[in-house]
Formats: sequence, structure tokens, C-alpha cells
Amino acid sequence: MGAFVEADPKRATCAVIVTYHPDPAELPEVIARIAPQAHRVFIIDNASPPAHLQQALPAPLPDGVDVIRSATNDGLGRAYNRGAQLARQAGCRFVLLMDQDSVVAPDLVARLVDAHAQLKADARVGAVGAAFIDAHTGHPAPFVRIGFPLNRKIPAPERGCVECDFLISSGSLIELDVLDAVGGMDEALFIDNVDLEWSFRARASGYRLFGVGDARMTHRIGHTVRRLPLGLGDVVVHAPVRLYYMMRNRVLLYGRPQTPRVWIAQDLPRLALKLARLSLFVQPRRRNFRAMVSGLLDGLRGRSGPCTRIL
Repeated sequence: MGAFVEADPKRATCAVIVTYHPDPAELPEVIARIAPQAHRVFIIDNASPPAHLQQALPAPLPDGVDVIRSATNDGLGRAYNRGAQLARQAGCRFVLLMDQDSVVAPDLVARLVDAHAQLKADARVGAVGAAFIDAHTGHPAPFVRIGFPLNRKIPAPERGCVECDFLISSGSLIELDVLDAVGGMDEALFIDNVDLEWSFRARASGYRLFGVGDARMTHRIGHTVRRLPLGLGDVVVHAPVRLYYMMRNRVLLYGRPQTPRVWIAQDLPRLALKLARLSLFVQPRRRNFRAMVSGLLDGLRGRSGPCTRIL
């Protein structure tokens, strides 16, 4: 990358961290890493118990960091939208979306803003996203171009950018004018696939998405990674309620006009494989199966929003 085009990346950027029962051993480092890089940091907490949140937050909070507590768990999409509105009020140009377990490199914001400025000279940039190391495995995650029968996984380059078809929300830098044009995150999805849906909508609106190889962070996918028997590989383990949302929301995306048909074609076998593997080999097997089937049925019924029943 060349010299920064944006005169002051920090002044231009507001970071939004969404928390829900955050890890007290992890959140202080997440905040400490991003606070020096952003004009403001808004922690949007989705109804964590007050004592738990207080234990997880550093004391005192760094300058420019504010905590906004919600009385109810409003989901990831609504929290990001609320944070984007606060970023507008703070006079920032960009919003950086972050999860509570994403630990960023000291120059992440500068790298992303620089890449955005250079890419924008030749492209309609929807978002730029960080390359990340999976905290469970220590392996770098690739960027993805959708294909059939399999997606094409592109290793994050040491330097430079790669175009991709979607970005995970955490580590994504989005210009607020683009959010105005594309629309905010879909709050009805509540949590899983919120980033996928927005990526599809942005690309359908003519914007392009890019992964930035030298903007780096560590990030955790799921609770744990488990090795399956019979040489069936590794599987990311999630709680049953998350499996419900994963299944429900992918079915909801199948019916969205902005969703690429090729993604649907290659996701259907993955849906079946996920259902089989997590029902047969990962505890609690019966609860996993019930949660996933419940999600599939609710997706077919067109139900969205928070799941209000016990799974």
C-alpha cells in the first residue's frame, strides 16, 4: 500500500463493538487495541447482566469509549445499526464493525482506510474487511468467492487486496454514505448471516467488497472446534440456539432476490451436511437436531426476529 490518502484515519472512523455476556479476560484487550485507533468507540451491550458487564469492562474506560446498555437483547443487526447512527452523530465518515472477541492489530484502522481510499479511485467500494487468524486453530481464514459446486477460498495476501463476495461483519469498515445507499443491517435476522445478507445486498446494488491482506486481527468462530470421528474432519461447535438461527436465516436468504442463485445451489448440500454432522457426532446431539429442524421449519414459514422459545 502507498501513503495514506485519508489525512486522519482515526478522526474519520468510529468503532462499534457489540457485546453479549463478554469474556472478562478478553474484552479489555479488545477495547485497548481499538481505542487509540478510532475517534470514538461505542460498546453496544445486548442486555448482559450488569454485574457481568461491569466485571468485563476495563476501569476506567479509555477516553472516547462509551457503553450503551440495552434492556433487552435486540440482536446483532439492530446493535450495529444503532452504532452506525451514533457514528453519524459523532461526525465520522466510516464505521468499523467489531465483535467482542476481535483483537485488532495496532494499525488496522489506518490500513483499512488507506485501502478504501485507493480502491475507491477505480471501484464502487461497499466495504473493506480485515484478514483474520482463527483464535481456535491459529490458522488464517481465507476470503471467499462464491462458486459451484464449491466456493473458491482465496488466502489473505501479505499485502494488497482481494475482491470477495462477502465479508464477516467484524473487522469490516463501511462508509456511512454506503450504509445510507444500501440500507443498514437486517434486524429481523437477529444474529447469524446478518453480514452475509448485507454483503449480498451491497453487491446487488453495484458495490464491491474487498479483503485487505495487511489489515489483521484475531477472531473466534464458534465456541470450539471439534475433530470428528471416521476421518470426517473438523467442525465448528455452536450452542443449539445459534444452530437454530444459522438454519433459519439461511433458508430466509434463499428467498431474498439479492441472494445469488449460485450460493443457494452450493449451500443446500452444506445445509444437509451440517444437519447430519452436528446431529450425529456433536453433543448435545438431540438438542442440536431439534434446534436445527426448528430453524429450518421457521425459515420455510418466513418467521424472523428473536427466538422466544427454549430449544
